[in-house]
Amino acid sequence: MLGALVVAAISAVDDLCGVSAPARLLVHLFAAAIFVAFAGFVSRIYLPFLGELEWGWLGVPITLLWMVGLTNAYNFMDGIDGIAAGQAIVAGSLWIVVALALGASALATLGVLIVGASWGFLLHNTPPARIFMGDVGSTVLGYTFAALPVLSFLQTGDARLFLVGILCVAPFVFDPTVTMVRRARQRENILQAHRSHLYQRLVIAGYSHRNVTLLYSGLALVGVLLAFLWVLDVPGSGWLALGLPGLLCPGLWRFVARVEAIPIQLQGPTSTIDNSA
Repeated sequence: MLGALVVAAISAVDDLCGVSAPARLLVHLFAAAIFVAFAGFVSRIYLPFLGELEWGWLGVPITLLWMVGLTNAYNFMDGIDGIAAGQAIVAGSLWIVVALALGASALATLGVLIVGASWGFLLHNTPPARIFMGDVGSTVLGYTFAALPVLSFLQTGDARLFLVGILCVAPFVFDPTVTMVRRARQRENILQAHRSHLYQRLVIAGYSHRNVTLLYSGLALVGVLLAFLWVLDVPGSGWLALGLPGLLCPGLWRFVARVEAIPIQLQGPTSTIDNSA
């Protein structure tokens, strides 16, 4: 809660006055360090087919990177009506069920709070939105969803839960990651504001906020179902937990590229539209 309040404070200042990207990152790192200092870190992870991997103290920088990364990724993805709240409802619902199954009632309560608040917000944020969560809402959600798999690991000792945390927000991890890599390869300033995330490119190509939000919520729901099956040790769920997201996420990238290629085909070879992903 202390770390989340630090994130909320800098985000509120940013919403009102504007804060430079490096300053925000430093504060987010400080908030993640508070969490690691008071709660702990992920020292091992269990992956399908590879088994349990011991990280030891290497888990400290990995946990810090995970928390800062998802805090910012969630903020990057809050660019159209309903998308951030929709992801929060889907992911929060998973954590309610998983936490109850593992006997972690406090984490289940946190999941209920996230889902309840997000539903209440989404009622006013569905396209066309009447209110917006701003950085102060999106960054706190990102910070919370980064903290949940770490807290669940620390309370239960189940090394599978870090991957569960990634799967339940898979679209919000993949989109910012592939966008940042593409921008870095093109030698763009990755800290500068832009409109080249996959979901933004779909909107620019003509898809409505509602349809893009439903698409991303559907992808998140697939990730949540895979994570739940894996927690239940359903036969074959390990293959699905790694393989299906490995197909769906690149599939989203190819879908966006194909959508953007349609006007190019209509206009002929002289078009200057950039359809690279």
